[in-house]
Amino acid sequence: MSNLVISQFMKTAAAADSREEVILNATDRLLARYGYKKMTIDDLAKEAGIGKGTVYLHFKSKEDVVLSHVDRIVRRLLDRQRAIIESDDAPADKLRQMLLLRVMFRFDSVQHYTESISEVLRDLRTGLLERRQRWFEEEAKVFAVVLREGQRAGEFRRHDALPTARTLIFATNSLLPFSLSTQELGKRREVEQVASRIAELVLEGLVSR
Repeated sequence: MSNLVISQFMKTAAAADSREEVILNATDRLLARYGYKKMTIDDLAKEAGIGKGTVYLHFKSKEDVVLSHVDRIVRRLLDRQRAIIESDDAPADKLRQMLLLRVMFRFDSVQHYTESISEVLRDLRTGLLERRQRWFEEEAKVFAVVLREGQRAGEFRRHDALPTARTLIFATNSLLPFSLSTQELGKRREVEQVASRIAELVLEGLVSR
C-alpha cells in the first residue's frame, strides 16, 4: 500500500472518529435536556449540525448512539485509571486515587443532568444493565493490577486480587449516579468527602501491618 493511500485512509478514519465525537457530544446535551424517550434522531442531527443520514452512517439506532455515549464515559474513566497505574505513586496512593476517581468522574460526567442516569435511560434498562456489569468487571480487572502490585511490594495483605477488586467496586457503587440524581447525592464536595472516607476504610483493611 502506497504512502498516499495510507495517508488518505488515516485521514478518513480520523474524520469518522471526529464525526462520532460530534454526535456523542450532541447526544450528551440532548440527554441532559430531554432524556432518552423524548430525544429523536432528527433532534440529534440538528444538534450536531449534520444530516440525519450521517448519524445512521455511524450508529444503527437511537439506542446504539446513547449506549455508545455511556460507553465513552467509562472508556475515558478506564483510561484515567490506567494512567494512575502507570504513575510512580505507591500502590496505596494509587488505589486511593482510583477509588475516588471512579465516583467523581462519573459524577462530573452527568452533573448537568436533571435526572439520574437510570431515569434518563429507563427505556434502555436491559441494555444498560448488561453493559454495566461488563463495565464493572473491566474496572475490577484494572483495580486488581494495583492490588497485585501492592502485594508484591509487601504493602497489601495477601488475598485473591480479582475478587477483592470486585468487592471494592461494589463498595463504592452506592455513590454512583445510576439510581440517584446528583441532587439526591448531594453537593460535589459532600460526595467527594464520603468517597474519600470509603477509600480510607478500604485501605485500612488492605494495608499490611
